[in-house]
Amino acid sequence: MQENKKKTSNKAPVVPIVILSILLAATIGVLIFIWVRFGSPPSQDQIPKDMNIYAMDVVVSQSVYGDHADTAMEEAAKAINELDDLLAWQNETSDIAKINTAAGGTPVTVDSRTIAVLKTALEVARKTDGVFDPTILPVSSLWHFDNTAPQLPSTEEVAKFLLDVGYENLSIDEANSTVTLAKTENALDLGAIGKGAACDAAIEAYRKAGVERGIISVGGSSIGTLGEKASGEAWNIEVQNPNSKHDNIAFLGILSIKEGFVSTSGTYIKTFEQDGVTYHHILNPKTGYPAQGDLVSVTVTCDNGALSDALSTACLSLGIEDAKKLLAEYHAGGIFVDKENRVIVTDNLKDSFQLTAEGFTLA
Repeated sequence: MQENKKKTSNKAPVVPIVILSILLAATIGVLIFIWVRFGSPPSQDQIPKDMNIYAMDVVVSQSVYGDHADTAMEEAAKAINELDDLLAWQNETSDIAKINTAAGGTPVTVDSRTIAVLKTALEVARKTDGVFDPTILPVSSLWHFDNTAPQLPSTEEVAKFLLDVGYENLSIDEANSTVTLAKTENALDLGAIGKGAACDAAIEAYRKAGVERGIISVGGSSIGTLGEKASGEAWNIEVQNPNSKHDNIAFLGILSIKEGFVSTSGTYIKTFEQDGVTYHHILNPKTGYPAQGDLVSVTVTCDNGALSDALSTACLSLGIEDAKKLLAEYHAGGIFVDKENRVIVTDNLKDSFQLTAEGFTLA
């Protein structure tokens, strides 16, 4: 059999700490770019302290204001790394790895933070009838989007392992802090909710440290904000133009929010091409293949980071009408971009979003 030719357009970097500064210079390639504009000259409380780390396989950027900013950022970085240690299925000692290993009806005692994230994931799975599903690992692992060589699995493989995907097999006993997967073949992958959950952990750390305002970006795809800018103005978040290229990032428009969370999912990130077809990493758990529909980008804002992350993923597969209904249930806002370059904004964000890119129309 002739080997298929494959071209990868998004390779996961291997990043030594000593070159973190080089990686930070490349953060324009993330989904969303944080843009904070000050008046001139700024007062002392308008000047943030900044910190950048590498966690959850992405760059995490923080800007925090006030006397306790350094402590807040250090505690946030610690909280994110701890959460990553709990949620990464690839880590043999993580809660998720332990649950996956014990799959088949054995309850596993886990950290309360793991319980909280799984509760949100399971709730969204139920609300969407499995269009979002945290038990996607049997299929998602076939595609290898998390390494440098993503690949197209055979139709036979997808069909076989799709039978092992099903949120109905996940049960959570919050009172006893245990989680159970019913079938031995079940396995959890929280990649579609973890970065939003990291924003939750960071904002909680800011509050505990006694700061009143700050902003964090986890890989650019999930952002959390506390309070507002010292000037009393909203934070301005630049949303990426889904048609821009990895080496020439452009922006769709500006989303202005005060305290809250923003997450974006798109078909233009983590992609590879094989036999002239481009595949992206947002898998539809119903089919086992990348979501196919009119939407190429969904940005969601709400009052919870994990929820914003899960909702943006779910909405991409649901389609515009069902996505609007889902967001309404959570009083969340959405910015949708379809294949015809139409931008659809939910009513609760119409006064907060400004389209700046040419070639798009507000529908």
